[in-house]
Amino acid sequence: MQNTRKVTEDIIWVGCNDRRLALFENLFPIQRGVSYNSYLIMDEKVALMDTVDASVTQQFLENVEYALNGRDIDYLVVQHMEPDHCANIVEFMKRYPDMKIVANVKTVQMIGQFFDEPGQERIVLVKEGDTLSTGKHTLRFVMAPMVHWPEVMVTYDETEKVLFSADAFGTFGALNGNMFSDEVDFDRDWIADARRYYANIVGKYGMQVQALLKKASGLYIEMICPLHGPVWRENLAYFIEKYDAWSKYKPEDKDVVIIYGSIYGHTEQAADALATKLALKGVKNISLYDVSTTHVSELIAEIFRASHVVIACSTYNGGIYPPMENLLHDMKALAVQNRTVAVMDNGTWAPTAGKQIVKHLEEMKNIKLLENQLSIKSALKNDREEELEAFAQQIVDTL
Repeated sequence: MQNTRKVTEDIIWVGCNDRRLALFENLFPIQRGVSYNSYLIMDEKVALMDTVDASVTQQFLENVEYALNGRDIDYLVVQHMEPDHCANIVEFMKRYPDMKIVANVKTVQMIGQFFDEPGQERIVLVKEGDTLSTGKHTLRFVMAPMVHWPEVMVTYDETEKVLFSADAFGTFGALNGNMFSDEVDFDRDWIADARRYYANIVGKYGMQVQALLKKASGLYIEMICPLHGPVWRENLAYFIEKYDAWSKYKPEDKDVVIIYGSIYGHTEQAADALATKLALKGVKNISLYDVSTTHVSELIAEIFRASHVVIACSTYNGGIYPPMENLLHDMKALAVQNRTVAVMDNGTWAPTAGKQIVKHLEEMKNIKLLENQLSIKSALKNDREEELEAFAQQIVDTL
C-alpha cells in the first residue's frame, strides 16, 4: 500500500518511516523511530529529491510508482551521500535508464566509492549557484559542505520558495501521518529529538551551519523540506532561531544540569544534596542524570540546552569513571563551548578524578570553569555542609 502526501500541488512526499530501527547510525537510540524523507517534483520534467535507506526500499518503490502514475523520472538530485539517503541510487538508475544524476563533484566521487560510478553521460554536474529548470520550477543549488558531510548541498525551488535542506533542520522520530510541523505540538513532542539530532550529528560543525544560515538568509523561504522529520510551512523562524543558537553554541535556557557518575551511590547522594541546595536558593528546572544509565546522546543534548553543567564523578582505577570520561570525550569532539561548569569528585583512597576532569574541560573552547571545586572522600558528611553551600552559591551567582 502506497503512503504518500502532497507537500504542495507539484511536490509530493514519497518518503518512508522506520519504527523498527533501534539505533540511528547504529549509535543513537531512537524510541520513536525515524523518517527518511524524499520528494518528487512533478513538472514537465520529474525530479526526485534523494532516495531512502535500504531497509525501506520496497515501500519507497511503491510510493514513487504510485506518485509517478506511469511517468518516468528525469532527474535524481543527490544532496547527501549518507547511505540512509543514497542507498537506492543504483536501483533507480536501473529502473529509469534515461534518468540523470544531478550532483556536485564531491558527490560524484562518493557515488563511485559506494557503487560503480555512473557514466558521465548520466551526470549533470552542478556547483554553487547553478540552476536547473524542470519546466515551471527552477532549482538553485547551494553548497553546504560539512553540514554535516563535505559533499552536502541544499536545493532551493525558486518557483515555490521551498528549501530542500538535506540533513539540516532534521530530527529523530517517525512521522505519524502528521507530516507538517504545524500539525503537531513540536515544542512539546519534537524539540528534544530535534536538539539531540542536531547536537550529536551536526553539533561539531557550528561554523559551517552559520555559513549555510547566512546563505539561506538571502533566500525567500516559505517552506523547509528536510530529509528527516516534519516539513516546515509555518513559523519557520522558530526552528531557524534554534539552529542559529545551537550553531553559535548559545544556551537555550539558564538552567543547571547535574550529571553524576556514581559507583555505590555516594556520589549520587552528593549530587542530590547539591540539587536540593540549589532549589532552596531559588533555582528552578534542575535536571539530574546518571551518566551510567542515560545515553550519552541525551546528555550532549542537555548540555547544548542548558547554560550550567555540574560534573560529579567518582574516581575509578585512579582515573575518571569510564562513562563520564566518554561523555567528556564527546563534549570535546562535538565542540561544546560557552558553558559554565562546576566539578565535584569523589574517591576513597585517591580522589583524583577532579583534576583529570578539569584537564579535559580546559581543552575545550570557552568553558567557564568555576573555581570552587568540591572533593569528597568516600561520602559527603554533614560537617562539610558549609562547603556544599559555598559550592552551590557560586553556581547561583553565575546564573
